[in-house]
Amino acid sequence: MRKLIYGMNLTLDGYIAAPGDDLGWSGPSEELFQWWLDQELAIGLLLYGRKLWEAMSSHWPTGDQRPDATPAEIEFARNWRDTPKVVFSSVIEKVDWNTRLVDGDAVAEITRLKAEDGEPMRVGGATLAGAAMRAGLIDEYTIVTHPVIVGGGTPFFTAPERWVNLDLVETRRFPGGVTMARYETSR
Repeated sequence: MRKLIYGMNLTLDGYIAAPGDDLGWSGPSEELFQWWLDQELAIGLLLYGRKLWEAMSSHWPTGDQRPDATPAEIEFARNWRDTPKVVFSSVIEKVDWNTRLVDGDAVAEITRLKAEDGEPMRVGGATLAGAAMRAGLIDEYTIVTHPVIVGGGTPFFTAPERWVNLDLVETRRFPGGVTMARYETSR
């Protein structure tokens, strides 16, 4: 059975994007970007909702071709293109870069994918992750908190239908006051 991980950058008040989908607060240090790259290299399948897919696919397919791209950004872009991806959307009509589109029941498909053997999967995007969380499918939460309060926007957590008990398994500090906490779901 595959592990399902939900992890993103978020503000101290719990948002993954400020109002207007503003991510200006989330610029990572080189150390944090390298850490995220290391995490992504261990992922065998990326699961995206529409909004995160649009953000990622607007930048990373050619992110390694920018003249100012760092070695880590070059490696991230190449890994992003090569890693299999599933996009859950009833609006998007076409996807590229080793990606499959699913417009049906996301929870049923994630459940099916989890039952397979393979490397861990990462779910990205609050709406998709919220559905997976309510279905009890998330095995691990990686919360990278930036020291900023934005007062609103897209929350990391959607309201669960029941409590989710977690065990803290790792913490780390990054430059600029950013902290990472990794939790496993208690089962």
